[in-house]
Amino acid sequence: MNEKKIVRAVVVGGGAIAQRRHLPEYAANPNAEVAGIVDFNQERAKELAERFGGKAYASLEEALADPNVDAISVCTPNVTHAETTIKALKAGKHVLCEKPMAQTLEETRQMLEAEKESGKILMLGHNQRLIKAHMKAKELLTQGAIGKLLFFQCNFKHAGPETWSVDAGAGTWFFSKAKTNFGVMGDLGAHKIDLIRYLTGSEVKNVFAKMMTLDKRYADGSLIDLEDNAVCLFNMENGLPGIMHFSWTNYGQEDNSSVIYGTKGVMKIFGDYADDIVLEMRDGVQVKYTVGGIATNTNQIKSGVIDEFVASIVENRAPIVTGIDGHNTLAVIETAMKSSEEKRWLDIQY
Repeated sequence: MNEKKIVRAVVVGGGAIAQRRHLPEYAANPNAEVAGIVDFNQERAKELAERFGGKAYASLEEALADPNVDAISVCTPNVTHAETTIKALKAGKHVLCEKPMAQTLEETRQMLEAEKESGKILMLGHNQRLIKAHMKAKELLTQGAIGKLLFFQCNFKHAGPETWSVDAGAGTWFFSKAKTNFGVMGDLGAHKIDLIRYLTGSEVKNVFAKMMTLDKRYADGSLIDLEDNAVCLFNMENGLPGIMHFSWTNYGQEDNSSVIYGTKGVMKIFGDYADDIVLEMRDGVQVKYTVGGIATNTNQIKSGVIDEFVASIVENRAPIVTGIDGHNTLAVIETAMKSSEEKRWLDIQY
């Protein structure tokens, strides 16, 4: 009888995403356990180890040197994603890296090379395509439920990362250009860009973008030097056009909606949180699908990311969200930022 494989994971970075998603989801997975935590705040690391198991490692190097560690979750600021991921892969560990994959495409290429050389799994934390409603939407679109696709409109807007980060307020690392390189575009835009790639089965061809800083401020009252709003026009490789709005200044209900228009009708995903998917057909018929809610900053539910990562390791297969997905999504983000600066349409350079 085969012994059940247990994936022993270390979470690097003890912030909000680690505390609300990675640590509890590893602890709840029957094929995984928390081997430990690495965090610059040793007291926080010890407290989290007491809550979720494992040990508080003194350093990343100590964790990577532990032969009993199988996998690493990278939950640190963007500036350290590439370095941490590459070190972990070279140490023979599987890696789950939070989005955005890195700060530059040069870094993502180095990460992909390290993955190839190591033979280990590199998965990205783009959780939108793992949401049950989005998986159902993909199925319906593939079946031609709304006919030929004509246009898409996606939103991801909430009140800002300072409202939920463990280091809340104007001092959050999300507002530090040196630590992130991107504002709302890398935070929320990464999710929806990956989602539309998944739903349409197509890469982004080109983009026209406008980045704005409308309201987010540092403690001294000056506007942050990152965008808190972004509006992007896209053309997909398959010819489908669309628009997206990402915002950290939505001080009402969080908006994580996607609307896709087709020749037979309209698909609304999380347009109304009472219904996951609503098809409004051309003949007036309305069809509703309730297949599972969506996580928000105020309503945390299982993301599915950890379960997919663990399953890919146990089953020795590629994850649903690969390193290439992270690289291609970052390519769109980089090009959108450049488009905003140059005020013109730009083709995506993958």
